[in-house]
Amino acid sequence: MKDLIMYIAQALVDNPEAVKVNEIEGEQTSVIELKVAKEDLGKVIGKQGRTARAMRTILSAASTKVRKRSVLEILE
Repeated sequence: MKDLIMYIAQALVDNPEAVKVNEIEGEQTSVIELKVAKEDLGKVIGKQGRTARAMRTILSAASTKVRKRSVLEILE
């Protein structure tokens, strides 16, 4: 899941080397923290949060396949 979010985020931003993804795994849920450069934050979130919502939808579909729940948090 971490690699999936990393791939999507790097494709969206102007500064792909500043993208950092951290995964905190629990028994049933994993939290994925996404950190990008300050100037790229708007690109990752998108208008009215549409891009962030789409990333969360893709993440939940992929995590359903491995029978786990994943949560995406975008950090400043």
